[in-house]
Amino acid sequence: MQRSFFFIFAFIVIPEFILSEVEVKTGIHFVDKVIKKILPSQEVVMNENLDPTNENFSPEELDVEKKLRPLSFDDFTGQDQVLENLQVFVQAANLRDEALDHTLFHGPPGLGKTTLAHILANELNVGIKITSGPVLDKPGDLAGLLTNLEERDVLFIDEIHRLSPIVEEYLYSAMEDYKIDIMIESGPNARSVQINLNPFTLVGATTRSGLLTAPMRARFGIQSRLQYYNTELLTTIVQRSASILNVAITMEAAIEIAGRSRGTPRIANALLRRVRDFAQIKGNGSIDIKIAKYALEALHVDAFGLDEMDNKILTTIIDKFKGGPVGISTLATAVSESAETIEEVYEPFLIQQGFIMRTPRGREVTELAYKHLGKIKGNIQGGLF
Repeated sequence: MQRSFFFIFAFIVIPEFILSEVEVKTGIHFVDKVIKKILPSQEVVMNENLDPTNENFSPEELDVEKKLRPLSFDDFTGQDQVLENLQVFVQAANLRDEALDHTLFHGPPGLGKTTLAHILANELNVGIKITSGPVLDKPGDLAGLLTNLEERDVLFIDEIHRLSPIVEEYLYSAMEDYKIDIMIESGPNARSVQINLNPFTLVGATTRSGLLTAPMRARFGIQSRLQYYNTELLTTIVQRSASILNVAITMEAAIEIAGRSRGTPRIANALLRRVRDFAQIKGNGSIDIKIAKYALEALHVDAFGLDEMDNKILTTIIDKFKGGPVGISTLATAVSESAETIEEVYEPFLIQQGFIMRTPRGREVTELAYKHLGKIKGNIQGGLF
């Protein structure tokens, strides 16, 4: 007796706005698996020259980076309102000989949060200790830093939104009362001992302010958001950095580099260093508009400062999702990148430049994106199903 087996494959098309809620609320990864099967996997790595989170410098580059970093309010370019307020707060704290209120800097990466923490310490004429949220695994790690702070010193915690809950709670009393409780010994002999701390200033930096807990946010007396830079300000930064690096640069070349720097000083300085390399090897050592354009094209940085991954995100939304809307988890799977990286690194600039819109139903591309990619709206190459 022969038996026949029939396999029936059913694809249920879930509306994107429902899909987004499912992804967020339940973390279901079924759709991710479907998309991975259907969409060709072509991994695209972010152009490291355009990565504002890239701090993997060689010792030589680290020295250069330190030289380029402003050391005082007078050296710092941009963020005028933030700077004006900080100058008032610092002058007042110095007059009263008090610790500056705890300060939070938030905004996209590469805009100067770490630099401003160093400037605060310099302007207050105090020491600074530097750490980051992921490094502080347990309260003992934090206690070691806090107990070694001198009066009015600055403790800088980068990525403060990534502090573990237990370390964060431990920090509350230190911020409010300049006191911490530590456990002595263990077992039945364990006892808590309260230690008084020197008054200090906690400076926190985060690219994801929405992930900060309400109690933590409330303990920062000063909160400042850093904004993207315009081309004019970035041109000034490029010229200043070129002067420090002792390399001649024309105004046209400085504007060209600034215009492709994604509104971010860290990227502007990174591109300047790479263009300088091309100028020394392919040119006469000075940077003019011709060598600047040649170098930037060789680095795959287009006129808008978009790299291959930026363009892949836009192309995917247009070609695979009919221009959107599409949920962030679905989009992340389609371009083989984490949702966190898209939200933190790529999306802010794409939104700021007008290539993408956020809607309640997901991400949509704009007319500018179609124009930039040379595509016609409604002329869709393909879809998921």
